[in-house]
This record gives sequence, C-alpha cells and structure tokens, in this order.
Amino acid sequence: MSKKREIILLIILLLILISINYPWLDSLVVKEFSGKEEAKVVRVIDGDTFEMVYNGNKTSVRLLGINTPEKGEFFYAEAKQFTESLVLNKTVELEFGKDKYDLYHRLLAYVYLNDKNVNEEIINNGFANFYFPEGKDRHYDDFKSTWEECLNKNINLCEKSKDICAECIKIKEWNIKGDFVIFENACSFDCDVSSWSVKDEGRKKFVFGKLVLKGSEEIKLTAEDFKKDYVWTKTGDTLFLRDEDGRLVLWKGY
Repeated sequence: MSKKREIILLIILLLILISINYPWLDSLVVKEFSGKEEAKVVRVIDGDTFEMVYNGNKTSVRLLGINTPEKGEFFYAEAKQFTESLVLNKTVELEFGKDKYDLYHRLLAYVYLNDKNVNEEIINNGFANFYFPEGKDRHYDDFKSTWEECLNKNINLCEKSKDICAECIKIKEWNIKGDFVIFENACSFDCDVSSWSVKDEGRKKFVFGKLVLKGSEEIKLTAEDFKKDYVWTKTGDTLFLRDEDGRLVLWKGY
C-alpha cells in the first residue's frame, strides 16, 4: 500500500471514529487539555474540606476561593450537609491553583461536578463567603458576584440582620496599613452590640462582650483585640459584621 493511500485510509478511520463516538473523543480532549484531574470523594469533613481518593491514595482537599463556618459557628452543620449532598461518593474534577498543597499537605483545588464549580455553588446557597488570602485569581470576580447574588436572595450566611441597630452601626474608618477598624453608632439612640462579631474572609474573628454603644459613640478594634499579629490581609480581604444571631449587618472588601 502506498503512503498516500495509508494517509487517506487513516483520515477515513478518524472521521468514522469521530462520527460514531464523538462524546468519548470530546471528553478525552477536554481531560487532556483542561489541566483538571479526577478524584472520588469518600468523606466530607466540613463545608470546605473533604477526603477523597486521588491517584490511588486517600487525601484531603481544601476548596479554594471559599470559607465555610467552623464548628460552633452558625450554619456549620448546614454547610457540611450541603457539601455532602453535592459531592459525597461522587467522582469530581480538580483544578489546582498556583500552590497545589497547603501547610497541612492538603490539596488546594476548585472542584467541578458535571461542569459546575462546586466551590461557587456553596457560596450561591449561602454557606460560604468568598476567600482569596493568596491574592485574587481568575475566579475572584465570579465568586464575588455570586456572593452579591446570594445577598439578594437573603438566605443563610447572606441573610440581612433584622436588628434595628443594623442600620446604625457603620464603619467610620478602616485602616489596612495600621491594622485597625473604627465602628460608630450613627443613630441617636443606644445600640446593644453584645455578642456581635467581626470577621475577615478567613478565620480571624472578634466577638464583642457585653457592650452598648450610645448614639454617635465609637469603638476601635486592633489586631490585639483579635489576639493576632495582624488581621487584614494586604493582598485583599473582606470585613463581615454580624449580629448575635449570625445575621449580616454589613460587609466591605478591598
């Protein structure tokens, strides 16, 4: 057989393969060029962390771009249950960021199931805030927009506080370089902010003790109040103020 005939025959075979099994071929191409890898989820630890079988080994993965409530916080159990409903015992695809592992040797990944970004779905349903401690990547704008859509739905972590003082407590000054924030009561009446909390995108949190802010009174919080060396991440962060029931009073990011 001549070289020319071999090439023609090969082209014909490829066309036949494409026509009878295009989905398989398309899936193969996507897998090879998307940079994603597969893993099976075998246990959900909390809303943003689960255990899976990856490359034949059991390992943990921490979802990138989000932060869900810790044990003892509002919506911890609900966030865990929601993540279980999405991924438990399912094969997912992993998209890694600039660092593949964290300090605890957990994989860091965006997780996809049926072409849906699981991380973003958790935000969309009000069980996580967006979280980019290493700097904003290509998912930041989408995740922030999804958070804002969640606020419009007014559900779970996105639910607006019903406290009358939610309209009174404002940020008077937020100094990132100086690592402090000043809140003020912009109303003329007293506001009881006992057990309200201030939190960054991650795990840094301050809870007010018994405190009543009089009209026009201010309060300043520093890193020392949080019992941390620093609070606000210089590459970008968000402040969340919540009432004693965990409902959102205000949020502001940079």
